[in-house]
Amino acid sequence: MKKCLLFLVMVLLLTGCGKNDNDLVMVTEAGFPPYEFYENGKVVGVDIEIANEIAKELNKNLVIKDIAFDSIINELKSGKADFAAAGMSITEDRLKEADFTIEYIVSEQVVVVRNDSQINNIDDIKEKTISVQLGTVADQYVTKNYKEAKVNRLKKFLVAAEDVKNNKSDCIVMDKLPALELVKKNPELKILDGTLFEDKYGMAVKKGNKELLDQINKVLERLINEGKIEEYTVKFSE
Repeated sequence: MKKCLLFLVMVLLLTGCGKNDNDLVMVTEAGFPPYEFYENGKVVGVDIEIANEIAKELNKNLVIKDIAFDSIINELKSGKADFAAAGMSITEDRLKEADFTIEYIVSEQVVVVRNDSQINNIDDIKEKTISVQLGTVADQYVTKNYKEAKVNRLKKFLVAAEDVKNNKSDCIVMDKLPALELVKKNPELKILDGTLFEDKYGMAVKKGNKELLDQINKVLERLINEGKIEEYTVKFSE
C-alpha cells in the first residue's frame, strides 16, 4: 500500500511540473522598454502586444516568464518556454541554438554618456570603459570591435546607468528606444549623436519547431501589413 501511495504522489508531482497544454509560454527579460517592461506590476510593451495576438491566434493563454537575458535560449532548448520575445537580434550564433521568425523591428544601437562627459563623438569610445547588457548584440559588437576597451557586462541596464552616473563606466551601448526611456528617467545622462550600428529583431522558438514558427510568422506578417507594430511602438514610447 505504501509503495502504491508513493507511486501516486510521484505521478502527481511529475504531472504538476508539466506545462499546461492551454498555455503559451513566452520568455523575456522585462527591462527593455518600449519592448518589454513593468508598469504597475505588470509586464507590458511592444512584444507583449504582439504576444497577445499570437496567443489569440492559437487560442492559448499567454504566460510571461521574466528571466535574465543570457538564459533565454536555454529556456527554449529545455522546453520550459514556447517562444522568446525580448528585443532579440538575429545573429549567426543564435541561429545555431534556436530558430528565428522573420525580422519585425529594425533597431539602432547608440551610445549613452553622462551630460558632463568628455566623450562627444561615438568614435571616441574605443579605449573607454563600456557597459553593455550581458549576451546582447551590443556585447558581441563591442567585444569584437573595441579590443582596447574595458567591457562591463551587466544583467540590467539600470545597473549600467548607475555605473555611468557614478563614473564607474564611461558609456553604455544599447538600443535607441530603450536608451530614450533610460535618459528620460535619468536626466544626468544623454545620447550621443549618431548610430553605432543597426540590427534587426526576431522572435525565437526551439530548434525544429516549424509549426509554431510558421504560426508566429503568420501573425507577425499580418501585424506588419496592418501597421500595428508601428502603433505599438508609438504607444509605448510616449
